[in-house]
Amino acid sequence: MPEPQNNPWSSTPSLDIEKTFADFGIDPIKSVLADLPSVPYFMRRNIVVGHRDYRPIASAIRNHTPFHILTGFMPSGHPHLGHLMVMKEVVWHVQQGGNGYVTIADREAHAVRDLSWEKCREYGREYLACLYALGFEGTTYFQSKNERLKDLAFEAAMKVNFSDLSAIYGFSPETDIAHADSVITQVADILYPQIDREPAPTLVPVGVDQDPHIRLTRGVAHKMRMFTVEERDGYISVRSKNAPEAALEAVKKAFPHAKKYEGHVDIRDAQCVDVSAKVREIERAHGGYAFYTPSSTYHIFMPGLTGGKMSSSVPESIISFYEPEAVVRKKVMSGITGGRVTLEEQKRLGGEPDKCSLYLLNLFHMVTDDAELAEIRRKCTGGEITCGQCKKETAERVVTFLKDFKEKMDAASDRIEV
Repeated sequence: MPEPQNNPWSSTPSLDIEKTFADFGIDPIKSVLADLPSVPYFMRRNIVVGHRDYRPIASAIRNHTPFHILTGFMPSGHPHLGHLMVMKEVVWHVQQGGNGYVTIADREAHAVRDLSWEKCREYGREYLACLYALGFEGTTYFQSKNERLKDLAFEAAMKVNFSDLSAIYGFSPETDIAHADSVITQVADILYPQIDREPAPTLVPVGVDQDPHIRLTRGVAHKMRMFTVEERDGYISVRSKNAPEAALEAVKKAFPHAKKYEGHVDIRDAQCVDVSAKVREIERAHGGYAFYTPSSTYHIFMPGLTGGKMSSSVPESIISFYEPEAVVRKKVMSGITGGRVTLEEQKRLGGEPDKCSLYLLNLFHMVTDDAELAEIRRKCTGGEITCGQCKKETAERVVTFLKDFKEKMDAASDRIEV
């Protein structure tokens, strides 16, 4: 059986980001920053490090045209600080004009983590409270309650076979059908905004370990199109994949310089972008989906306080939103740092902030001002501050942040419908 390309359900992924980018065609995020009218801090600080086909999203932001932004959360435990980055990325894109969508992947949690439906609802409500506390506006839903999503998943499943799932995820004959169904439901989640509203560029921010879902969905979106539109030497070719003859005829009639052949229409004196838009319109009029292939961004994981990934399966590694202040302070004060072995070495050589879970906690969430963060880094590398003092200052920031954030979560509870 082939080796899986990735395991999105692992709580301890070990990925070589540069190799993954090279292997699967992910581009550095810096290649598109100039296309944005303003650059958010999570891109400036190299927290979001890569993208796949982000330019249509940047163009939509710049030109104020429709686009969707979607992410999902598997409610397998209480939300914690490690979940906030993708939430912030969604909220920022909504603020730039995107139509926001968030799915609570309770079918996945029930199938993969064996959680009860009651627990899925409980944890799912907490995730939604976090999103609303950050300022999210848009559509939210639980997978198990969305009938249109289930219908779309059924249609998408017709374009995927078990060989695909084995190649991507390493599924074996022992893999239960519910696990495979949860993968198809995620495909439908990613495509759902385009049937709930309209076909438009759609962004899905994920960790690098989640790229298998993106690759699978991009392939399915392509397979579910009636037409492909290709720019050739001197003309545009519109080729039928499974379009009814009436749709192909409608394409021919829509353009004065078009010639219809068996299975395709060739169009001269037209722009590809205009042809693509008209073909999508015709496809929808004849019962097709006209999906845009989804785009994605990739963020690095916020490290746990004990090293490795911040994960609910390692309680000491996380800071959740429901822990007592004393517990939070103890965890921060016990966090792994980039300090030297002795105080003398710390003063002489300086600390190593990039290896410090507390500095990275500040970089991800606790210090929003770039100049203030740069000063913390300068003091660390210059040996002007001890790890103990830095821990105390960081603990104060975390406690203050959590107090304010919990109040906002409580205030948002009445917006959650299950």
